[in-house]
Amino acid sequence: MQTVKERYKEAEQLKNKGDLDGAKAVLEAIIQDSPEHALSHLTLARIHTAQGTHEKACEHAAKACELEPNEGFNYTVLSVTYQKAWAGTQDQRYIQLAEEALARARMLE
Repeated sequence: MQTVKERYKEAEQLKNKGDLDGAKAVLEAIIQDSPEHALSHLTLARIHTAQGTHEKACEHAAKACELEPNEGFNYTVLSVTYQKAWAGTQDQRYIQLAEEALARARMLE
């Protein structure tokens, strides 16, 4: 049986080849078995953003922050995810959320 690290590497390879659905399936399986794997949540946020499913992207980025609340990089990713959600939807609530996440990232630096 593959380790989480090996499965994550497989997902990254699929993502890099442009197979976002394949990568997403592998990442979702990782999270099913290891819901605390923050890196899988961050990568799912990127994939969902690329696919235009912004609400799911924001959920995964927020989950990574919940799992690793002292990791400033995660809050930077969350901020960028919110910014892209705003760009994709024009939903103004994402602007405030992006600013809050960026402030948190800066505080943790």
